[in-house]
Amino acid sequence: MLAAYPSGTINKFQILFCEFKTAPFGRLISCSVTPRSILCWSNVECYHSSFSSKGQIHHPRKWMFCRSGNDSISTDDEYRSSRNIAISLLRRYRTVIERGEGETLKEFISAGVNAYALGCTDEDLRKELMAMKESGLEIERMESYHGSTQTKSKISLSEVDECILWLSIVFITILCTPQPTVVRWSSTPSVSDEILNKWRGFCAVIANAYYIRGMAWLPVKTLQLEQMAVTGQAEEPSVVASRMRLVFSTLEVVSPQWPRV
Repeated sequence: MLAAYPSGTINKFQILFCEFKTAPFGRLISCSVTPRSILCWSNVECYHSSFSSKGQIHHPRKWMFCRSGNDSISTDDEYRSSRNIAISLLRRYRTVIERGEGETLKEFISAGVNAYALGCTDEDLRKELMAMKESGLEIERMESYHGSTQTKSKISLSEVDECILWLSIVFITILCTPQPTVVRWSSTPSVSDEILNKWRGFCAVIANAYYIRGMAWLPVKTLQLEQMAVTGQAEEPSVVASRMRLVFSTLEVVSPQWPRV
């Protein structure tokens, strides 16, 4: 489901701006997946067809697929429609809020990366969540690691706003990575101009620190100053720190720079 190129260490790369990257590939012919461990990039061998005056040519390509071993729904079902993708993201968002950041945050990011690759936009997924909210649909969180009882609750406006903001930050972070990272199977921009202008600088500052200086954290004050310069106001330090962790974690998922311990 996710098309991406394996990324290596980048010693020198300065992000002056973020840009949308698209790849108008042809129809997917077949693929075989070799699953690996939880929240890893699994090997996928896909065959992409392109057409020329000489006829059809099949090109074998090596892609990567981002998946989680804790998913209670099959990947095919999860990404079958934009509605299912929206539900999957909200469930993962709720799980992060309930259990705290860590592996659960990377599960949310992985789902967001897949949504980006499949051509989803933040506004389309917001509309899906808002439609479910208006209908009174109850959504459960992701299945517990310890088998505890799942609880369902109606969707609130505040969690729709925050879940989609997290998703937008994941999308913009992908746009701030060196090429090639994640291939998007759509020419439609993943985020609106308003959101892009608001968060592009924030994500780019963190991406610069990650790629150029090899940093995994920044002073919160630095990012608050960036927010002040763009919007005229800054969020609370704890909120800014949470946003920063989301960006750094996204970079670690799509463009790891250090070997896993």
